[in-house]
Amino acid sequence: MTSQRPVTDPASWGSAIDEAVNVVSRGGLVVLPTDTVYGIGADAFSPDAVAALLAAKGRGRQMPPPVLVGSVATLDGLATEVSADVRALASVFWPGALTIICLAQPSLAWDLGETRGTVALRMPDHPAALALLARTGPLAVSSANRTGHAAALSAADAAEQLGESVSLYLDGGPSAGGVPSTIVDATGEHLRVVRSGAVDLTALRAVVPGILDLDEGDQG
Repeated sequence: MTSQRPVTDPASWGSAIDEAVNVVSRGGLVVLPTDTVYGIGADAFSPDAVAALLAAKGRGRQMPPPVLVGSVATLDGLATEVSADVRALASVFWPGALTIICLAQPSLAWDLGETRGTVALRMPDHPAALALLARTGPLAVSSANRTGHAAALSAADAAEQLGESVSLYLDGGPSAGGVPSTIVDATGEHLRVVRSGAVDLTALRAVVPGILDLDEGDQG
């Protein structure tokens, strides 16, 4: 049974967050608001739940979902060889619309798909999302839409595309951002922007001057 619960008011969203935690703990899927677009989330440490997320989107294992975290401190638990530049970006832009691809901790018991030993991490700047993450821990979260369709900017948009594949839709009202996160790949010799988004290159270079843009080759 699919349900939809409002999460616009922290004073009254407690039972909705409780329900979302229960859904995640059972391996179900939850749609949640973020500071960019709506996301579809699952327990990052449940291979079956992640597989269900990919199936709901119509996406294969070759396109693994990012992982949302509730605090900057989680970075070291999920990633290895975290550079000073990555820490600087996270300290400035988390919570916010920056996703950082890192080398995953090899000891983690998860299966996000064909990640080639990497994980894309982000801390969203949305109070309801952070309230949920504080309870569940890291969630595998991708945009709440069918692959090839427009990203959902409301819970209703998400429900129209994902329907009964999602157990619970958390409705935080219209998306405040609407622009996807910027993605930086930090697994190579140089940090590189691999998707332009809400955080522009000028802002990134103010923190890490040597970061490369999409069309720039490695300089070393």
